[in-house]
Amino acid sequence: MEALLTVDGVSSGYGDVPVLDGVSIEIKRGEVVSVIGANGAGKTTLLLTIGGHLQARSGRVVFDGADITRGQPHRTVAQGVVMVPEGGRLFPFSTVRENLELGAYHAGARRSLRRNLDDVMTLFPVLAQRSGQLAGRLSGGERQMCAIARAMMGEPRLLMLDEPSLGLAPIMVERLFEITQSLVAAKGLTVLLVEQNVADALQMSSRAYVMERGRIVKSGAGRDLLADEDVQRAYMGI
Repeated sequence: MEALLTVDGVSSGYGDVPVLDGVSIEIKRGEVVSVIGANGAGKTTLLLTIGGHLQARSGRVVFDGADITRGQPHRTVAQGVVMVPEGGRLFPFSTVRENLELGAYHAGARRSLRRNLDDVMTLFPVLAQRSGQLAGRLSGGERQMCAIARAMMGEPRLLMLDEPSLGLAPIMVERLFEITQSLVAAKGLTVLLVEQNVADALQMSSRAYVMERGRIVKSGAGRDLLADEDVQRAYMGI
C-alpha cells in the first residue's frame, strides 16, 4: 500500500538548538502509527515539523504525493494534516460549539460545517449536551474530546495526536482510544499518535517507532514492540 505520509531524513529544532536528527518514518493510509519515547526525545518536535509549525533544516516531508516540507500550518491543515496538541488548548472563554466551529478553518471545511458539526455531536454526545457551556468548565476528559472533535471539524486525512491521555483517569483513557479506533474505522482516518501510555498505544497501533534523542532507534509492528524486552524495560516498567 502506498504511503500517505513519508518523513525522509528530517532534521529540525528550535533556533540554534537541534532536536530531530535525520528522522525517517512512513505511514500508510488507514494506519494507526505510534511514536514512543522518553520526555525530550523529540516526539512533539516531529509532529510540529510535519504540520509546518517548525521548518525542517534538511530532509523532506511528503503527504499524499505532495512535498509539504516548507508548508505553512494553515495550508497543511487544508491539505488534510491536523494536529491535536498536548492538553488540547481550547479557548476556555468560548463555548464548546464555538470551539468546534473554529476547527472548520479552511474553505472546504467551512462548506461542510453544519454536516460535520452534526457528525461530531453524534460521536461525542457529551459535547452536544455541553454545546453552550464555556470550554474552560469542561472536565479533563471532556476537554480532550472537544479538542479531538474540533480537529475532526477540519476534515483531516491524517490526525496527529500529541499525548491525548495526559492527566486523564484510566477509564477516560480507554474511552479516548476507543473513539480514536472508531474514527479510523468509520472515517478511513489515518492516525499518528505520540503517547506516554506506551502499552495502550502499542496495543492499538499497527506499527510504531521508538525515538531517543531525536533519532528513530527501533520500529516494528505494535504487537512486536509490545513484547520487546528493551521496550518493556525502558518504557513500561516491566
